[in-house]
Amino acid sequence: MRPIIFSKMDFSHSSLFGYIEDLQELTIIERPVRRSLKTPEEIERLTVDEELSDIERALFLLSSGQDIQGTSVVANLPVLMRQNPAETLRRVLPKIREVLHVAGVEMQLTAAVSFLTVLQEESVSIHTYSHSFLHIILQNLEHRDAGVSNAWLETLLAVIEALPKETIRHEILNPLVSKAQLSQTLQSRLVSCKIMGKVANKFEAHIIKREVLPLVKSLCQDVEYEVRTCMCRQLEHVARGIGTDLTKTVVLPELVELARDEGSSVRLAAFETLVNLLDMFDADDRSQTVLPLVKSFCEKSFKADESIIVSLSFHLGKLCNGLYGIFTPEQHLRFLEFYKKLSTLGLQQENGHNDNQLHLQTLEQEKKYISVRKNCAYNFPAMIVFVDPKNFHLELYSIFFCLCHDPEVSVRYTMAISFFEVAKLLNSDVYTIHKELVTLLQDESLEVLDALVGHLPEILELMTNGGEKNGSESKLLSIPDLIPALTTAEQRAATSLKWRTHEKLLQKYACLPHIISSDQIYYRFIQRMLTIVLTNNVLPVQKAAARTLCVYLRYNRKQEQRHEVIQKLIEQLGQGKSYWNRLRFLDTCEFIMELFSKSFFCKYFFLPVLELTHDPVANVRMKLCCLLPKVKSTLKIPTDKHLLQQLELCIRKLLCQEKDKDVLTIVKRTVLELDRMEISVDAFQKRFYENDLLDQEKERQEHLLEMEQLEKEKQKNEGRSANINDKMFEKKRRDSKTSSVLAKSINLSISGSSSGTSAGKEEKKSKLVRSQSFSTQVLHPKYSNIDKCPNKSSATGYTSSIPGMGKSCMLSFSDDSFRTHSAGNSGNAVFPSSCSRNLFNSANQKNNGNKEGQSRKMSVRDSKRLTQSSLHFCLQAGEWNVRNTASSLYVPFPNEYLKSRVFETKTENQTPRSSDRKMREPESEGKNVLMG
Repeated sequence: MRPIIFSKMDFSHSSLFGYIEDLQELTIIERPVRRSLKTPEEIERLTVDEELSDIERALFLLSSGQDIQGTSVVANLPVLMRQNPAETLRRVLPKIREVLHVAGVEMQLTAAVSFLTVLQEESVSIHTYSHSFLHIILQNLEHRDAGVSNAWLETLLAVIEALPKETIRHEILNPLVSKAQLSQTLQSRLVSCKIMGKVANKFEAHIIKREVLPLVKSLCQDVEYEVRTCMCRQLEHVARGIGTDLTKTVVLPELVELARDEGSSVRLAAFETLVNLLDMFDADDRSQTVLPLVKSFCEKSFKADESIIVSLSFHLGKLCNGLYGIFTPEQHLRFLEFYKKLSTLGLQQENGHNDNQLHLQTLEQEKKYISVRKNCAYNFPAMIVFVDPKNFHLELYSIFFCLCHDPEVSVRYTMAISFFEVAKLLNSDVYTIHKELVTLLQDESLEVLDALVGHLPEILELMTNGGEKNGSESKLLSIPDLIPALTTAEQRAATSLKWRTHEKLLQKYACLPHIISSDQIYYRFIQRMLTIVLTNNVLPVQKAAARTLCVYLRYNRKQEQRHEVIQKLIEQLGQGKSYWNRLRFLDTCEFIMELFSKSFFCKYFFLPVLELTHDPVANVRMKLCCLLPKVKSTLKIPTDKHLLQQLELCIRKLLCQEKDKDVLTIVKRTVLELDRMEISVDAFQKRFYENDLLDQEKERQEHLLEMEQLEKEKQKNEGRSANINDKMFEKKRRDSKTSSVLAKSINLSISGSSSGTSAGKEEKKSKLVRSQSFSTQVLHPKYSNIDKCPNKSSATGYTSSIPGMGKSCMLSFSDDSFRTHSAGNSGNAVFPSSCSRNLFNSANQKNNGNKEGQSRKMSVRDSKRLTQSSLHFCLQAGEWNVRNTASSLYVPFPNEYLKSRVFETKTENQTPRSSDRKMREPESEGKNVLMG
């Protein structure tokens, strides 16, 4: 057969026939194809009559079925016990017992698990269980397969916890005497060791001393080191069961002898048991018996017996604190140096030794050294207690630095887990480890970051509150590079594939308002959280970012920043082009309702949420319908009556206009739920008392944040106005001296001049004084960004529309300078009589057809048509002048006037009172208008 060359494919007529000839030369190897996995005979054997009951089917499969079918019956045993325990015990369990004698490993393991499940589910009484199942468990303990034997042993040990004492004594303890003899197999003696450790806690001390301790001593002297090791590890349970006295006389001598055993595993087991039993030994036993053994272990760990070094490093913290009271200063220092040596084990090759002096470490040695350093990191909090936190910087800081910068990820991971414990122990000295916190936050491994983030809020709180008692802005200075480290950690988690770590990190970042200032959060974190909500593809991450963003908004202390964030949420999420963003807006609204007061949600988010009832995507409308009960729960009657009407209108439109069947089903279900709901009222009710108290507390905190900002701005303005007043007072003093000198040089004959000229001078003088006094008054910054002034039909107060929030979302601005009157005086703008008289007199004097008066009238007429520009009020020559300017609203009212009077707007349909008609008379006569 010629090879087919595909490098140049020519599909001409001649070439095509050439390819066909080549294909015809290919020979197809005929192979027998098995069209089914099972033969008809096998299918026949696997077929079961469908009319059989569960019990009959189980018996049939155990008798004539294949192994896999029998295994399925054994696995289904707990279900049969729940459905029909009597028949299962009478017919199925004996068949299982018969099959297990010849069953394979898989069925044996399945049976051990099923028997344990039946015990845990308590399908039968413990008496019935011990009578029916216990014998089967004991028969299979000595299975030739070690895995099967261990599985049945685990089941037996769990059963011993539930069995009564008499049953344990007759069914388990008595046969154990023969099973623990040297004539029995190794597996049988190992099982006996583990059973003794479990049984020791079930009986009184005298029974254990008489029936158990002789077997324990025998097994501790067994010829096989595996048996001695196993029995040595069970001595802790035996000691707990027999008490302190017998432990000192029986167990401790056995441990001392086993600690000198020729087998390294036996010595290791003896050492670990000694450490675990330190609390049961008195001071004499610790100083005379335990301490010499521990010292010998430490000395041999680097020389003759390196097998114990990993276990020694793991238990060193517990050992040092357990023997703390009997250490001399020299011994204390020796154990501390030993810990320091273990903490850097395996890193000595970096210290500039010659290659000839360095021995090549095997892979096992390297792993062992890594485990030692990891154990040292695990024990670091215990070593701080050992040396006293006051001596941390002198004794342990260098080790702490090395462990946090260890080349192995597992060591740094362990340090990240224990970092919170270290910070708690250091207390006021926690500032000494802030560099290591930044280092671990910027670690290249996300595992380290994930371990550190678990207690990050508590760590940051300790960092900021531990040493200094100043405000959060000054506390931030004690943790340099914290904010860059936090942002770097988040960006690294975002670019990885471990979205759970990213979600966890965003959730923990919600603690930052208690750690750093709101300005830092606003400029470094808020926009990032919003970007994650808009662009991330993982839903849990988006929700975590949305909730953290709401927490940041909750604790933001500046009104303009709050409004900007709210505007972005509504524009970019609620009115976003992607339906996914609009769904996230509804999730954000859920967090808003959870974190903020009801009035806050109704003020900013209620109407934007209702606008989504017209969303073109059915999923958005569906999610909105599910959210409507929570939305309704934020309303209070009668304050939010108009919002309730809007809600009912939207629901009617959904019921009438909705075409999607799924959405309509949810709408109908939501309507029924809304009908059953009760709306809270402004006054407290017993039924909603706790919720109302919680909502009131949220509202109070929100108000405190605003008042705190206002107080800061007020203090700034007061300082600025005080400086202006000082300058004006100095200027007036100089002007008064100059005028007194000039007055003496003026001829007295001038005093006979016309009264109009003197009146003009008095007018100019009064104008100068008033303008100087009013120029020192500064309006509260709260009114510096108002876009619109209310016309005659507007409600009382100033309202400013937030861009992007729609026509229906208005922000109400109020201040102490604008207080509403009582019901009897509402709608009237009242002025002092003397002030109004002087104002109208000066207006009459200047009403002689001058152009200035006409220009003022034109400005008043033009002011009625002002909608987008700001209003600038100033008092000149005893008149109110309204000018259309592009600057911010500035109202220079005198302080004493603002404290005693208010200004209110009046609707067109209200009938003007006498005072109003009186004040409007100058307008009809061509005089200046007084604007309130």
